[in-house]
Amino acid sequence: MSSTTSRLEHTEAGDAQNLVVASAPREPHKEVKENILRGFRNRLFQHLARILPGARSLRLSLHRWRGVHMGKDVWIGYDVILDTSRPFLITIEDRASLSMRVTVIAHFRETQGVKIEQDAFIGPGAIILPNVTIGRGAVVTAGSVVSQSVPPMTVVQGNPAVPIATCGIPLSAHVTLKEFSRRLRPLPKKPNL
Repeated sequence: MSSTTSRLEHTEAGDAQNLVVASAPREPHKEVKENILRGFRNRLFQHLARILPGARSLRLSLHRWRGVHMGKDVWIGYDVILDTSRPFLITIEDRASLSMRVTVIAHFRETQGVKIEQDAFIGPGAIILPNVTIGRGAVVTAGSVVSQSVPPMTVVQGNPAVPIATCGIPLSAHVTLKEFSRRLRPLPKKPNL
């Protein structure tokens, strides 16, 4: 007999007996409870990571606990949102930087996953959409919406983000903005059709 209790009721209809099985109310599945608790914990850690200090320490730990795959020396600014329900679809490699208010959406219908490669820099307020890879050393300028993958060592800008320059060196904590700017090479503009 199963773990749930069943009650048998016998009824008579003429000379034949009909057997009716009435199931007792079941408790919610253990799986459902675990999913609810996991979802609650995930959202709590996301909220704490948005507001607490520790761009190189506490925020990283909170996102790792949520399931984000993260390399070494990553920097995450204030108010960053890394996919609330499926953080395990995000990979952030070594020395990548996400400025304040960056949003990473890692899933939408059949498209899923975001990868931010080594030394990439994501500017304030940028939005990264699913099925995108930000190449090694690439720069996403402030407020850009990235809907397609970004090649390595490329600067993208706009909505949708388009390549505007190539980088001579990655924009990192050890590189001055002046040195980075000197090594930028603008890409030729495409004629309007």
